[in-house]
Amino acid sequence: MPGREETICAPATAYGGAVSMIRISGRDALKIVDRVFYPADKNSVTAGRKGYSIVYGEIRDGGEVIDEVLVSLFRAPHSYTGEDTAEISCHGSSYIISRILDLLIRNGAASARPGEFTQRAFLNGKMDLSQAEAVADLVASSSKSAHRIAINQLRGGFSDEISKLRAEFLQFASLIELELDFGEEDVEFADRNQLLALISQTKALTDRLSASFRMGNAIKNGIPVAIVGKPNSGKSTLLNFLLNEEKAIVTDIPGTTRDSIEDTVNIDGLIYRFIDTAGLRDTSDVVEGMGIRKTLAIIARASVVMMVDESGERSSDINKRADEIRKMINDPECRFIILVNKADEASPSRINRLAREIRTETDENLLFISAKYGTGIDKLKDYLSEITGANYFSGEDVIISNIRHYEALQNISGCIGRIITGLESKLPEDLIAIDIRHAIHYLGEIKGEITTDEILGNIFKNFCIGK
Repeated sequence: MPGREETICAPATAYGGAVSMIRISGRDALKIVDRVFYPADKNSVTAGRKGYSIVYGEIRDGGEVIDEVLVSLFRAPHSYTGEDTAEISCHGSSYIISRILDLLIRNGAASARPGEFTQRAFLNGKMDLSQAEAVADLVASSSKSAHRIAINQLRGGFSDEISKLRAEFLQFASLIELELDFGEEDVEFADRNQLLALISQTKALTDRLSASFRMGNAIKNGIPVAIVGKPNSGKSTLLNFLLNEEKAIVTDIPGTTRDSIEDTVNIDGLIYRFIDTAGLRDTSDVVEGMGIRKTLAIIARASVVMMVDESGERSSDINKRADEIRKMINDPECRFIILVNKADEASPSRINRLAREIRTETDENLLFISAKYGTGIDKLKDYLSEITGANYFSGEDVIISNIRHYEALQNISGCIGRIITGLESKLPEDLIAIDIRHAIHYLGEIKGEITTDEILGNIFKNFCIGK
């Protein structure tokens, strides 16, 4: 999506509220507003009014009053986009919004494309590309943790880390390039051991940022939690209790759930995607068999697997099922929890015996609950918060949640690995310099110092229109 010169306009708030805001930005923004806006003080918008000021008046189409509005003025470069900008606060009627937009367009503005205001902010140097992407994440944030990641990135936390990395590489590159210029004199400007130590520190920072993507992606999209077990163990009842609604059908008939059912729950500022799955058992039913195969795929992708069993079952059978499910888990970091359901139907001595006989990695991985009455669910939520790191995530932590950034960091890490190998093997400087240039290129891609119209188009097409 290449940049364009037109003055653009779009609603910047959702339809349906009592008050809406229409944004107009570009070289002729204030002139266009002047043609349709009649301030109460009779002075035009362009006649010496300062930026950061708000003017009351009417929007008129010829002699017809469309609405009484407030117009906020921002003069370049002190605006969101870096251009002259006006924001018209009007009543939230869809008719009024449409009429005002039509007026602006008839007087010289063009409809904004998705993300075009933020794209202009990037092109005009108001923010780098990673900060621009954080704007979309901030708008889409649906939990406290997702909001904290986005606001940290928007304020430049991630950009600062990337700038540090780039500064280290540029220093490293300058020394290597200098040696290449004086190659015939066999001059060495940098101690190889010091360079190796420097690049190793850089790799540690890159790998730390890359490693944070797992948590960042989970926070952004929701931590996947698979609810698995044999039929009629109470999986669907548990999902319904967590969601506080009848999402899944609950019957006494085994195999009722034949496909996965999922929904999200906000627990302590973190979104969890609970996925109720088909009961695991041998079956000749073709449809149920398809659901079971889907369950196996869900287990392989989950960050947490909760096996639901019943207090009336023998501990040996529970252990056997748990061992079978553990073998289905591919991710070594996936957490496995055994939930013994229908604890309200068992005696205290029965509960104590099961607690002694059921094998778990730690005592905390075994919880006794009643999905029907909610017994033990608060303890389950607390434990989920504890094992997924929600209690330890700080708003100051730099967490990667963007797949584009993660892929670039992986490429940078690969370059650094080859640089370290080259230094240890005493490869010629010109070969080492190739990977240094590649690493600097990938760092430039993250911040948008090196980019293409195709990359910009892919990023901003997912924005909402008014942003």
